[in-house]
Amino acid sequence: MALTKEEILRNTRNGYDVFSHYIGISLVAPNKAFRNPFYHDTRASCYVYADKETGIFKIKDFGDPEYCGDCFYLVGKLKRLSCDDKHEFVAILQAINTDLNLNLDDNFSKTERIVKQSEGKVIRATSMPSVHDGFDTAKNSAPMTIRAFTPRELAFWAQYGITPDVLSRYHVVAVQQYRGTGKSGKAYELNASSEAPIFGYQGKRFTKLYLPNSSMRFLYTGEVTENYVFGLEQLPLRGDILFITGGEKDVLSLASHGFHAICFNSETANIPKNLLRSLGYRFRHVVLLYDTDKTGTEAMIKLVKEHREHNLRMLKLPLPGTKTSKDISDFFRLGHRAEDLMMIFREMLDQIYEDTIATMSICEIDFDRPPDEPDPLLTINSVTIGSPGNIVCVTGSEGSGKTNYLGGIISGAIKPDGIEIDTLGAAVRENIHEFAVLLFDTEQSEYQLYKNLTYITRRSSLEKPPAWFRAYCLVGISRSERINMILESMDRFYYQYGGIHLVIIDGIADLLSGVNDEESSVHLIEELFRMAAIYNTLIVCVVHLAPSGLKLRGHLGSEVQRKAAGILLIEREEDQNVSVVKALKVRDGSPLDVPMTQFGWSKTEGRHVYLGERSKEDSQQRKISDLKTAAVEIFKGSATVHTKQLQAALMEAFAVRDRTARSYIVSMLEHKIIEKSKQFPSSFRLVE
Repeated sequence: MALTKEEILRNTRNGYDVFSHYIGISLVAPNKAFRNPFYHDTRASCYVYADKETGIFKIKDFGDPEYCGDCFYLVGKLKRLSCDDKHEFVAILQAINTDLNLNLDDNFSKTERIVKQSEGKVIRATSMPSVHDGFDTAKNSAPMTIRAFTPRELAFWAQYGITPDVLSRYHVVAVQQYRGTGKSGKAYELNASSEAPIFGYQGKRFTKLYLPNSSMRFLYTGEVTENYVFGLEQLPLRGDILFITGGEKDVLSLASHGFHAICFNSETANIPKNLLRSLGYRFRHVVLLYDTDKTGTEAMIKLVKEHREHNLRMLKLPLPGTKTSKDISDFFRLGHRAEDLMMIFREMLDQIYEDTIATMSICEIDFDRPPDEPDPLLTINSVTIGSPGNIVCVTGSEGSGKTNYLGGIISGAIKPDGIEIDTLGAAVRENIHEFAVLLFDTEQSEYQLYKNLTYITRRSSLEKPPAWFRAYCLVGISRSERINMILESMDRFYYQYGGIHLVIIDGIADLLSGVNDEESSVHLIEELFRMAAIYNTLIVCVVHLAPSGLKLRGHLGSEVQRKAAGILLIEREEDQNVSVVKALKVRDGSPLDVPMTQFGWSKTEGRHVYLGERSKEDSQQRKISDLKTAAVEIFKGSATVHTKQLQAALMEAFAVRDRTARSYIVSMLEHKIIEKSKQFPSSFRLVE
């Protein structure tokens, strides 16, 4: 039967089952709000609902309008496929069919053939219930009898570190008896014993029998599909490492040690390119981990060459390749731990990133050997603050106090646990796990960066920065190399220190050839956002304001303003000798309702200190001033603006939702910034 959109909808309850599979059935309930699992969502404002006209289920996220559409749109977004492209839409249909085990397309047509039952004949495995429905072992007609694992069988799995919970999660059962028919049509019967156990890896329409102590180690029962992938169902939506192994036992062993893994029918099986593309988007590293014998090694080399465009890696274990010492299961059975595998993985990264790390060592600030003081150069510093899994932007003019504010944030990230320091009003979560704190500077001179870092160290009550704080001056590196060096070094330090607490990129515009290069800007922000999610860290970036003072500059600024969780503006008030921190964007609510904070120089302390919040009157005046500035821009060249156009313009200018934009219109009317047009009742005019 042909694989169509309508067929998918008919077999997934109008798309509801697709949302349940990819989002998580515990989250999805029609018309019930939940937190979007595809990014760090702090507020439940995402819904799955049935369209009133068509009955087709759709998703709508009021926190991020990117997530709005039917199930095909969602799967396309997750797998980076377009519903508008005919070939890619077919790939979306195939992905849903495979991931949900619908078995609807031509590749699965043979599984629809039912073998009729009759007395005296052995029933084929396809006619028995699937693992998810459970087996009825009380019936004599069942071709397979399963039972609970014996202590001896559990001990067999335990030698590889495989736990009963993992066996259950991956649908592995103990088989007492199996009756089948051979190629000649003759019936046969397999019975388990304490010396020769039989296990079953259960799929939707088949079971793969595993007989570890028998001459025939594997036997497929039922209708095995061409797309057999063991462990795919148990993978998370996002992750750092995915191992592709040679067998099911290896997958189970890795899962029991905290790793994500899948396997195919054999090490020599071809890997579908569309599956690799999907996995490559969901995981930072897709790594082959086959047996260390000749067959496994040659298979890995062949696959790496064939799938060069997917950046497939291969990892060879330090095992001799003998029958009892060649795979990852043997690796753990011999007493190695998860930490040992991670060490081998890091060594692989060291080889891959050898040139990058060597170049980065030239850029690293050496606190024991300070650079010579050069002639003063113009520097621009910036700072941002936010939550893990997001990017946040800080902007301001030269001399506004960005450098000092940034120093307060970094000081809070590297200070010793349990002590209180002045972070200039920025609340910074303590880095209790001593994860990496990384600073990449593309604008300051080497000496100026070193000088600022000494101030940060003293503010943190430290004599010397901790080893997990790395600062790099990238001024001497070409723009085309900078972003790749940043991403690869992040990956390296993530594994070295067990995580990344905070990343600061001082001068994000210097990672591109120009801020108006739309394609490069979108790619850069998407990559940074993806890395923030994978590493569960905050990435701080800096973009300058457009002349209007309401938007960030260029296509780069537009992309940041759309994707960033928050944007802070630092302004200098010369008459009061203080710096004021204003919110230009917040994820929830209105930035104009966020209190302004301030900091300034203290002669008593001999440094900048937090000066508290501005008064409510100051905040209200700021709100009126910003609304006036926005109104002038919106009405430029137009005598009147329709209500819907005004609302949309305010939503874009302040990065707020429609409800907040409507409240802004009310405030603008109250303060006589705009007024109703007498000629056009549904429009407004600017008050002169």
